[in-house]
Amino acid sequence: MKTKKRSPWAWIPSLYFAQGLPYVAVMTISVIMYKNLGISNTDIALYTSWLYLPWVIKPFWSPFVDLLKTKRWWVVTMQLLVGAGLAGIAFTIPMPNFFQSTLAIFWLVAFSSATHDIAADGFYMLALDVKDQALYVGIRSTFYRIATIAGQGLLVMLAGGLEYWTGSIKMAWSITFFILAGLFIAFCLYHKFILPTPTTDKAVTEKKSAQTIMNGFIETFASFFRKKQAGVAILFMLFYRFPEAQLVKLINPFLLDPLEKGGLGLTTAEVGLVYGTIGIIGLTLGGIIGGVCAARGGLQKWLWPMAWSLSLTCLTFVYLGYFQPQDFIIINLCVFIEQFGYGFGFTAYMLYLIYYSDGEHKTAHYAICTAFMALGMMLPGMAAGWLQEQIGYERFFIWVMICCAATIAVCAFIKIDPHYGKESSKESAN
Repeated sequence: MKTKKRSPWAWIPSLYFAQGLPYVAVMTISVIMYKNLGISNTDIALYTSWLYLPWVIKPFWSPFVDLLKTKRWWVVTMQLLVGAGLAGIAFTIPMPNFFQSTLAIFWLVAFSSATHDIAADGFYMLALDVKDQALYVGIRSTFYRIATIAGQGLLVMLAGGLEYWTGSIKMAWSITFFILAGLFIAFCLYHKFILPTPTTDKAVTEKKSAQTIMNGFIETFASFFRKKQAGVAILFMLFYRFPEAQLVKLINPFLLDPLEKGGLGLTTAEVGLVYGTIGIIGLTLGGIIGGVCAARGGLQKWLWPMAWSLSLTCLTFVYLGYFQPQDFIIINLCVFIEQFGYGFGFTAYMLYLIYYSDGEHKTAHYAICTAFMALGMMLPGMAAGWLQEQIGYERFFIWVMICCAATIAVCAFIKIDPHYGKESSKESAN
């Protein structure tokens, strides 16, 4: 019996919007909320950086997503768990021990979100043929970015507005997370009925033994470290974003802190516009232009311009830290420039991960690369808040600029095929 083919437009935008939101909630919205609720920068940076851990260890449990149930089942179930977790955060915010309680639930949301990433990306490849995978890859990344703007921008602005109207910071954030929880329950119900059911979406235990799968995983993992320049590649993955890993944890606290504490004294709603909207637009444009440049000139040609772009644009926060301008346009412009530079520079990083993963087991090796990518953000971010509180925002931003030397240093040691990332002569001839 033939089943009606479901248009990818019916589920790809909503699936990748749902993939982006919990990551934003865990990594960015939590920072702004805790800052508004009076948590110190030291504690915010340390404990929210730990929330990267599920993405760091994601490759280790990805085989179990293959072993148990279908990708479709995992997607729907994780969306339900994320929704329940977000509701749990909303319930615990008004409590006296909210910091410990919400952190524990945020970690569960992070674990569910990382598992959802595995299942959603796997389902995408199973539900679409190779042609459609290429056709819709831009759509999925676009809606992931839209989710980032919705989370860091609209939801934060909503929380800021609720702070004003309710007169209670805790109530404002509790309502915001209830709305987010309701949205995820809606995603769960929608995808339960709308996601297609590809015949290839089966638990691998139906085709292979669990022992065979695990043996293959161990061998695949070991082969990652036997590749050429493995040590240099790992250093690149860990240190290319060393300055940004520290800066990103303090941007929102800096924007929110009053002038007498060295910050810019913006409201929550203003931060939602500056960093969550204007900043994300700059980040997205930088990434798009970086991709176009790399496609034309190749990764080797653009590696150094992109590394310097990621590094030098951090100077905008040195300026903001020293002069504390109150002109809203200048603040927006500085954040836009820094995020644009980061987006442009980040292109080289992502291309190198794909380049290093190429070959046998490239999907699994890329997953391991993303684990090192998350680790490279997690470890520096943990100490960033403590350091800032010891030396102040002005010197902290100077320190970030000094750390840009790590970005430049790791670029000096990696070796890249000069033709990688651009159309080869053989392809041109065809």
